[in-house]
Amino acid sequence: QVRLVESGGGLVQAGGSLSVSCEVSGRTISSFAMGWFRQAPGKEREFVASISWSGRSTYYADSVKGRFTVSRDNAKNMVYLQMNSLKPDDTAVYYCALSQKYDGATYAPTVVNEIHYWGQGTQVTVSS
Repeated sequence: QVRLVESGGGLVQAGGSLSVSCEVSGRTISSFAMGWFRQAPGKEREFVASISWSGRSTYYADSVKGRFTVSRDNAKNMVYLQMNSLKPDDTAVYYCALSQKYDGATYAPTVVNEIHYWGQGTQVTVSS
């Protein structure tokens, strides 16, 4: 059984930094692209960042580009999201995601329907 568990969320002031982690069990992630999505109250789940299976390709939503960094450690079966210069609009539940789709070495998911497994989410709250 594949399980994704996020950790590291919390409360931070605007302009601050926070790092969230995702530990995957039940599946070796080295062959799979991974992603981070978020969902704010009353809004649909949206793409934040993703990374190809090798880690060589990364993708970001325009709203977080230049502020967030996604990374992975295949040996530890872990995925990370470093968030800097946080804004109140970044407040949401952040979800780790695994895609079983393969579309070349540079592929990584950017839409919800390409995700096959989700974590339970971790709350990130940015105060103004």
